[in-house]
Amino acid sequence: MRARDLAVEYQSVSVDSDALEAARLMAEHKLPALLVLDGRGEPKAILPASQMVKVLVPAYVVEDPALAAVVDEQHADRLCQALAGRRVGDCLSNTAPAPPIADPDDTALQVAALMARVRSPLVAVATKDKAGTHLLGVVTASHLLHELLGKAGAASTPTP
Repeated sequence: MRARDLAVEYQSVSVDSDALEAARLMAEHKLPALLVLDGRGEPKAILPASQMVKVLVPAYVVEDPALAAVVDEQHADRLCQALAGRRVGDCLSNTAPAPPIADPDDTALQVAALMARVRSPLVAVATKDKAGTHLLGVVTASHLLHELLGKAGAASTPTP
């Protein structure tokens, strides 16, 4: 199976998208991450849900987790206000690497190796030419596991 066969449509946002809307998109669709596109529509970064959660948590609580126990529920309920007026680009880590991109002809094992090497919950599948990068879809870790386990199950099931 090739990357083009594994790729599916996936939610993506722009670096200029509203951060609160991006968080809602993650929550509503239970997404482990979003693919972030630059102004030309090319893959720029992967925004993990854990990074979005980190943006919500005040820096002083990240530095001293014991302080989380003293924050009252009313204050905790207002954490999402930290996203108000912010863009998705503002939520990306300063050290966010370029997203992993698989060639459409890559095998499932090549996609799995790329995903494992960069520890990403998703891999973009795209073609590259002089005009730029053209996104075909995304392979998520859960979809890849489903496909690999399905193949493994079919291979280990005896035929009557």
